[in-house]
This record gives sequence, C-alpha cells and structure tokens, in this order.
Amino acid sequence: MESLGRQTRRDFEVIVIDNSGRGLAQANGTAPGARIIENGSNAGFGGAVNQGFHASSARYLATLNDDAVAHPRWLETLVAAIERRPDVGMCASQVRLFGEHSLDSAGMLVAADGTSKQRGQGRPPEDFPVMEEVLLPSGSAALYRRAMLEELGGFDADFFLYCEDTDLGLRARWAGWKCLYVPEAVVEHHYSHSAGAASPLKAYYVERNRLFVVAKNFPALMAAAAPLVSLARYLWHVRYLLEGRGSAARFRAAGNAGPKMAFYVLRAHLALLWHARRLRRQRREIRALARITPAVFRHLLRTHSISARRVAAL
Repeated sequence: MESLGRQTRRDFEVIVIDNSGRGLAQANGTAPGARIIENGSNAGFGGAVNQGFHASSARYLATLNDDAVAHPRWLETLVAAIERRPDVGMCASQVRLFGEHSLDSAGMLVAADGTSKQRGQGRPPEDFPVMEEVLLPSGSAALYRRAMLEELGGFDADFFLYCEDTDLGLRARWAGWKCLYVPEAVVEHHYSHSAGAASPLKAYYVERNRLFVVAKNFPALMAAAAPLVSLARYLWHVRYLLEGRGSAARFRAAGNAGPKMAFYVLRAHLALLWHARRLRRQRREIRALARITPAVFRHLLRTHSISARRVAAL
C-alpha cells in the first residue's frame, strides 16, 4: 500500500480484496484510502481479482500481490506501454525477488505439459533489458486491458490458486491479444510468501491446474503428447530429489515425504476427471473466440517454452 502511494501516476483507484474471512485489512488499518471488499471466506486469487474488476470502471486493471512492492514508476510505465499498442491486452512487469538483484519473473514460459514457470527466474535484471513480446504475464504484478477481460470473462475462479494467470494469458493469445514485457515497470516480490514455496497446498494446485490449462487451451496433438512430457518431468524430479536439488528436494526438506508427492499427483488427475465436462465446455468456448489457428498457437508455445528438465530443476 505504501508503494502504491508513491506512484508517479496518480489517476488510479486501489481496491483491496480481503480473502482472510476475518476482516484483517480493515482491522489492521493496512489499506488507508483504499476501497476494501471483504469476503466471508477465501474466494481464491482469480475470484478475488474478478471482484475488483467488476467493482471498477477503469480502462485497465493492474494486479499486485499482497507480498509485492511496486517501484514508483510501475503504473506509469505499464500504462504508457499498453496505450501505444491497441493489439496488446496485457503487460508483464519486471518482477524481482525482494531485496535481491535477481529476477522472479520477466513474463512467463509454458512447458509442453502445461507447467508454467517464470521467465528469467534467478537471473540478473540486466539479462532482460528491452521491451518485447512475451507469452503472458505473471499475475503477481501485471496490467490487463478491460476490453480484453470483458471479452474473455476474466480469470477462471475455479483455479482458486496458481496457474489462473497462465490460463487467462493463453485464452487471450487464442483470442489474438498480445503481451508486452515492460522492464521499467519494476516490482519486488516475496516469492510464494502466502502459500509457501514448497507447501502441500501449492503442490496440489500447481499440478491440478496445469492439467486444467492443458484441457482448456492445448491443441489436440499437444494435449495428447502432454502426458509423456509429464512423465519425463516426474523422472527428472526423482533424479533431482536424489541429488538434493530442485522443487522436489525442497518439498521433502519442508517435511513432506515422497509418497505425499505421488498422492498429490493422483489427486490432481482425479480432479481432472471430476471437472472434465466443464473443461470440455470451456474448451469449446475458447475455440469459438479464437482469432488464430492451432498452428499459430503451437508456434507461440514453442517460442516461449521451457523444458521438463528445467522445470524440475527450478
């Protein structure tokens, strides 16, 4: 909130969605001058952002996580970039790890099994110095055009936590919208501060929701190949677990045994079956709005891809 108060651009409103179920934003006085919407229970990230969008009439919607701090020119540079390009529906910030001279994300990459990872994570900001087209932004600090959100129906609230920004970004790409990375729009982010970097909650939702991303957005041939890529990723996870590195090793170091990982994978696949009918309907709706061909979409994913091995190593 303090970082928003220091923005060089002043013509914006702040809407805080309190998902605590206990009215913490109001009680703690942490959002002076903001409009606060309190939920009786946790509506999830996508559902909360949709609430803020519907409560506003602004031309653009900027999302900022509660564990993120925006530099003063963050909004100014994002809005300037999107206003120069009517074909751009979303902008990615330069998101740095808080207090470090290294990136959290410079846009997002998507693996061939639907897993999404931050572009440039852990690398110095100087490695990504120019404004350029990327696949989609991280929802931790992004700018979206209202016209695009209205066309697509906003975030999919059923994702609840994780990958909803990937799903929205891919739906936008199907509809012909582009995404720009704006390096001057700097945000510092406490990575996975809310849910934990290697928590069971994150493990389940990341695995379940990347399956939802594939079911909704991937062309048929890519969707058919996705399980093989997932198998390769699981095998790399096992190798890196034995070597004591990667996300699987962090999950075990946090006190979660190997069988728990297998349980969350199984549970995620069962959830895919449970939601299959809804996902098929959403897939048809996405194709009905499509302005690009499956071949162009495949090219986009391959241009902005990350390997299964790299995903396991991060």
